[in-house]
Amino acid sequence: MTSTPDARSEHTSALSPPLRWFITGASGGLGRALVQEALEAGDTVVATVRRPDALRELTEAHPDRLHVELLDVTDSAAVATTVGRVLAEHGHIDVVVNNAGYTIVGAAEELTDAELDHQLATLLHAPLQITRAFLGPMREHGGGRIIQVSSLGGQVSFPASSAYHAGKWGLEGFTEAVAQEVAEFGVRLTIVEPGGMGTDFGVNMRTAAAIGAYERGSVGEFRADPAKVARVIFDTTRAPEPPLRLALGADAYEMLQQALRGRLDALEAQRELAQSVAFTSSVPVSG
Repeated sequence: MTSTPDARSEHTSALSPPLRWFITGASGGLGRALVQEALEAGDTVVATVRRPDALRELTEAHPDRLHVELLDVTDSAAVATTVGRVLAEHGHIDVVVNNAGYTIVGAAEELTDAELDHQLATLLHAPLQITRAFLGPMREHGGGRIIQVSSLGGQVSFPASSAYHAGKWGLEGFTEAVAQEVAEFGVRLTIVEPGGMGTDFGVNMRTAAAIGAYERGSVGEFRADPAKVARVIFDTTRAPEPPLRLALGADAYEMLQQALRGRLDALEAQRELAQSVAFTSSVPVSG
């Protein structure tokens, strides 16, 4: 009996732990929380950082399972070299997390060409390059997971963040298309859309020394967000069929719901206009 693509997909979509991870932007925030979550589960992690001592404590605690790589994700040549070396040394990677990112705030007219280029290099070009580099090995290995850390801003836009939205919206469109291309090979992609600043920006999020009295209040809840988000993301890597999109946070859910309903309402209002120019011939149209 010849297996179909669907049958192969069902057979290869679930990964067997322990897993091997590749996580960018792992110095702090969500990236660091994901590294910790994977290590606690007994997995092996290759974490990219821009500061050599960023994960010193975790490296000392898990010297055999945490491998730190210095990497500027906007350096395409360095990305290609690093990914090639990681694959050569570790054989294969089960889970890739494109987490590195930051945002530049300003009106579109105020942004310089260099600022716009660097924002898109970080949020769009880097994860595209990293994703493409791992697709072939995952396909040949029979499966894998790629996690794209987007945000609420991947579907909802705000003024003064146009460059950020350009990167995140582009990443989400790319991911939707690629997810369809590689599903039959057991490779699954998930777009994570957190809300709240407590879950984003990794190395760009700095925190003061904690005081115990604040741990159970609103400050503690805000501070705990990265760990909560990391735990949910981690759980998707053990799920046979992870979601394409994962909205995390009450603010993300509510604002995404509002934005999507608004778009649908606007589309419905154009129904007659759209149908008024519909092509009615039975002759196929190309081009």
